[in-house]
Amino acid sequence: MHHLKHQTKSQPELILNLFQHGLIEKGVNITDGGANYYNMCVDGSGIAVAADSFAACAQRVDTEKKLTYGELTQHMKANYEDLDGEYIRQLMHHSERYCGGESLGDAWAIRISRLYTELVRDLNNQHPGINFIPGFFSWSNTIGLGKTVSATPNGRKNAEPINHGANPCGGFRKDGAVTAMCNTIGAIQPGYGNCAPVQLELDPGIANDDEGVEKMAAMIRTIMTTGNTLLNINIIDAKKILEAHKDPYKYPDLVVRVTGFTAFFAMLSPEFRQLVVDRVTAVNTDKG
Repeated sequence: MHHLKHQTKSQPELILNLFQHGLIEKGVNITDGGANYYNMCVDGSGIAVAADSFAACAQRVDTEKKLTYGELTQHMKANYEDLDGEYIRQLMHHSERYCGGESLGDAWAIRISRLYTELVRDLNNQHPGINFIPGFFSWSNTIGLGKTVSATPNGRKNAEPINHGANPCGGFRKDGAVTAMCNTIGAIQPGYGNCAPVQLELDPGIANDDEGVEKMAAMIRTIMTTGNTLLNINIIDAKKILEAHKDPYKYPDLVVRVTGFTAFFAMLSPEFRQLVVDRVTAVNTDKG
């Protein structure tokens, strides 16, 4: 909260001052405590990595006794590149995953979300006058945040990207079931107005006829009636995105939804292009 005390010096919101009652009259900037209502959204990131990691530990270490926490720690310190490291990585990676459908990963995600929500809402008591609103959103920071996190118990290696927003890590189910994913994301919504978005990658052929359009509309309605708050949709051909990944300038007009914004695929960095490709192909593949 220290940075907010000095925000008015570095980020005076001149335009916003014109759209709020009382700021001009009081002569106080909106970033200097001039607003009557101050909502502060807090975005949690990496819930899938955390939930999958706790679930993997609970399943493989606590229940099945496949290895000890000491052994797991050593493998992670070695980035799963030591003796038997890849075997252990795959073992942990293929535990019951977040968005698997009533899985250990789902249960841990709900538990994490509830605790996170309580902690964020408790900030209201510590900082009167500010309404803290919890959500799950990684913006465009999945790569940058991942680089700051070493290997994790779910089989993710050092510096690899974290999951996108509230979406699961790739390979969460062999069938990539949209229903299971959306039900779980609906269940982990903090519930105070900030979002935990669903990112959907759909083939353009889904709407080739009236029946397809009706099914898609029904799916969207169902998603939004199961507690979800935001839906980002990519309508894109998996074959085309793979070709564009090999040669981005083959399709210079290809537009993709990166997160809460769209961009020309060719203009994205190689790392971001890979993230989009991984999401699009996650339904049918499990990279391990």
